[in-house]
Amino acid sequence: MKFARIAKRIALFTAVNLLVMTTVTVLLGLLGAGHYIPRGGLTGLAAVCLIWGFAGAFISLLLSRQMAKWMMGVQVIPEASSDPALGALLATVHQLAQQAGIPKPEVGVYDSAEINAFATGPSQSRSLVAVSTGLLERLSQPEVKGVLAHEIAHIANGDMITMTLIQGVINAFVLFLSRVLAFVVSQALRSRNERDSGGGWIQFMLVMVFQILFSILGSLVVNWFSRVREFRADAGGAMLAGRPNMIAALRALARLHDPEIAAAEAQHAQSFQSLKISGSSSYLRLFATHPPIEERIARLESARF
Repeated sequence: MKFARIAKRIALFTAVNLLVMTTVTVLLGLLGAGHYIPRGGLTGLAAVCLIWGFAGAFISLLLSRQMAKWMMGVQVIPEASSDPALGALLATVHQLAQQAGIPKPEVGVYDSAEINAFATGPSQSRSLVAVSTGLLERLSQPEVKGVLAHEIAHIANGDMITMTLIQGVINAFVLFLSRVLAFVVSQALRSRNERDSGGGWIQFMLVMVFQILFSILGSLVVNWFSRVREFRADAGGAMLAGRPNMIAALRALARLHDPEIAAAEAQHAQSFQSLKISGSSSYLRLFATHPPIEERIARLESARF
């Protein structure tokens, strides 16, 4: 059943991507944009962008667990740890994983004053849950359990692969549309002689400009999905650790959140921000990866499990 759910998710997002890319190709063809595309046409360009966009996203996913260890300095807790606190942390994560019906993830600790934790990894069987030292030092055991349950819910929900698929779709659109529009605009700006000479510096600059613009717009879509997944992970965490523990964890994060430390951590390893339990939500909400904690708590309090 789990394999079927994962396969269905992959098939759904792949089909959506192919459908939208085909629709864009047909529309641009009907509008005559095909006359402005170099040899290979819109179909060839769409195929290349599709492969290119997904390749980048999946390579990042495959390397995510190891990159987290390198970039964040995560120290994996061994199974036979002699440290009682680390042993208890490991046991709690494994217990929650068993409740969620997923393989035991690796568990690690990274040195940071930030009150946070994150999950990463290419699959449920190759996942990592990492917790900051600041969180372990300042949260109570029930609050820590709520945080860990949230991260286990991310893994159980398949959020790593889901966000990768979404990013792959966005990447493909960014690559495709930026090149189509850059070619059309550059052809309109050039004189006939310049077209014949084949100069491409204007087109190259336009590709860069459009790529930046569409990447920013695409991040709105990715971040919206991220916020939706955070609500789901909160609900899953409440079911695993108990609603009171999950709410207590969120309230502790809101109480102890330090914007300066969080901003520094975000600059340090931006790629791991989306699956942390707490993230920036106070600035330009459309660009935030996490909903406001007050809204997350309100949803948990009113939810029926």
